[in-house]
Amino acid sequence: METSRFIDVLSDSTGETAEKVVRAALLQFPQAGAQIRLHTRVRTKEVARPVLERAAAERALVVFTIVSPELREFVHAMTAELKIDSIDVIGALIGKLATFLDREPINLPSAMLPLSDEYFRRIEAVEFAVKSDDGKEPRNFRKADIILVGVSRTSKTPLSTLLAQRGLRVANLPLVLGVAPPPELAEAPPERCVGLTIGLEQLCEIRAARLRQLGMPGETNYAMREHVRKELEFAHALFRANPQWPVVDVTGRAIEETAVIILETIKERDERVKAVQSSLVSG
Repeated sequence: METSRFIDVLSDSTGETAEKVVRAALLQFPQAGAQIRLHTRVRTKEVARPVLERAAAERALVVFTIVSPELREFVHAMTAELKIDSIDVIGALIGKLATFLDREPINLPSAMLPLSDEYFRRIEAVEFAVKSDDGKEPRNFRKADIILVGVSRTSKTPLSTLLAQRGLRVANLPLVLGVAPPPELAEAPPERCVGLTIGLEQLCEIRAARLRQLGMPGETNYAMREHVRKELEFAHALFRANPQWPVVDVTGRAIEETAVIILETIKERDERVKAVQSSLVSG
């Protein structure tokens, strides 16, 4: 049996920067199965020490973003002493910037910096995603930047959360076989809608696993192949009826990868619309 590989992410702030870097890099190793352990607000040696000792014992990789020079040096020293593979994500960059800009860094973790308009925009977007999850508030469709539409277990909720963390107001709607979408969907700007689909076999496996987690029998329509196939056909019929919606296949994709595809698809579509509008004006 293969031993689990761990990546310990240490940060004196939220750890968002280092975690995103690690997850982006892990997309290149889809079958690696490495587990990320996030340690946030690590601001003292006393907090850092046991984390590093455990990492050494389990031969984990340590990735850290620590701006305090003293604590950063401590982590460097301990990883060397304990022979831990480690990566300092931000330390070298701060040093280079200090030289390039001819300025001394303030050495404050980002969580201790003044809150910006961007911060509050992201908080508002996350709250919007929670209120608009699972089709709970169709009236929000007209306010949403993105509306994700797909059958159950096509990653709508985690995608909404991830995109909301980038400041986008995201609503999502689960499609139910034989049930017409709410009228608010037809009233929403079509350029904001994104269809989500997934391979039949993977969806059956995901749903069967979900039923096991809930302690429910697997012989229910929710995970039965023929019923799932009909659900996907129902979804694709809706997508065909709305050809202006891009459709993204999430089969075998990490949430982060799917989010990037959605953002790039929307960006390309917006650029095409602007180009057409520009040609009409100039013509």
